[in-house]
Parts: sequence; C-alpha cells; structure tokens
Amino acid sequence: MIRSEVLRDIAPVICEHLVVCNIGLPSQELHMIDDQPTNFYMLGTMGLSSSIGFGLALAQDKKVISIDGDGSVLTNLGTLPTIANNVADNYILLIIDNGSYGSTGDQPTYAGKKTSLAAVARACGCENVVECQAEDTKAALEAALAGDRMTIIVSKCESGNITVPVITLDPVVIRDRFMKQVRA
Repeated sequence: MIRSEVLRDIAPVICEHLVVCNIGLPSQELHMIDDQPTNFYMLGTMGLSSSIGFGLALAQDKKVISIDGDGSVLTNLGTLPTIANNVADNYILLIIDNGSYGSTGDQPTYAGKKTSLAAVARACGCENVVECQAEDTKAALEAALAGDRMTIIVSKCESGNITVPVITLDPVVIRDRFMKQVRA
C-alpha cells in the first residue's frame, strides 16, 4: 500500500474527528478522498502538523489526529520530546512512513534507511507507540481512538504518489471552517 491507499482506508475512521494533515500531497490526497470541514489541510510549514495538532489537543477536549509523514517528522524532531513530556490523551500522531519525501519526488529519508521513528519516539519518552504495516493502520487507529490514551502510530507503507489536484480552497476558508468545528 502507498500513502493514498492508507488515507483512503482510514478516511471513514477519521471523518468525525479533528484532523491536522501534513503539507503537500498528503493534504491533497485527503482532500480528494474525503474532504471534511474537520480537516485542517497544511498548505505550507513542513514539519508542523504534529506540533499544530498537539497544541490543539492541549487546548480543548475533542480528539485530534495529526497525520504526518516521516520526512516532516524528521524536520521537526523536537516535537517528539514535547509530546512525550506534555501528555494529551486526546491526541494521536499518525506518522505515515513511506521512507521518502513523497511531495518532492520520493527522495529517500533516513526513516527509509536505518532510523526507526518508533524507536526515536520511545527514546524521547513517548509511552504508547505502535508500529504497524500499512494494511493494519485502520485497526491501529481505531484502537487508539477507543483507548483514550495519547498514541503515536508509525504506519510503514510503500513509497509512491498518485496524481491529485491542488486544493483550491482558500487558506482562510480552510481555517474558518475548521475553527467552527473546533468550537462546535
């Protein structure tokens, strides 16, 4: 499975939760697969999906799922010790680890070589870390949502992209409709 197939598989599970999605192709894929006002699509700021989603989880009680990529997490490794030391049991970080920078041409990341993001998260102090294969991501996510415990899921999938249209929604519209869902 590639990232877009993982997103298609989990779309029914995440559609009623607040979702902060990684920049580039992951946001475009999720938008194409199942656009929801509860989805906040990152159109810039590589590496900050996990930080923004975590801050949102700390600020309110609804469940928040950050969908991030291995390349983005590697650019903002400081988010993992922050998450570990400020537990929010309504927060799930789903790292879709395809071992590449998918939005820029599938150049390999270190997670595609020797670096294990699950091991890094554990070393930072994250207590509930689940590593799974792509086809098991939906079940891992469902268990995390049912568990009411902060969870880091590292979903190992194949590298590869599908052709998707750009998101034509204005960033202000994305923000405003998402904020309405946060307040609801």
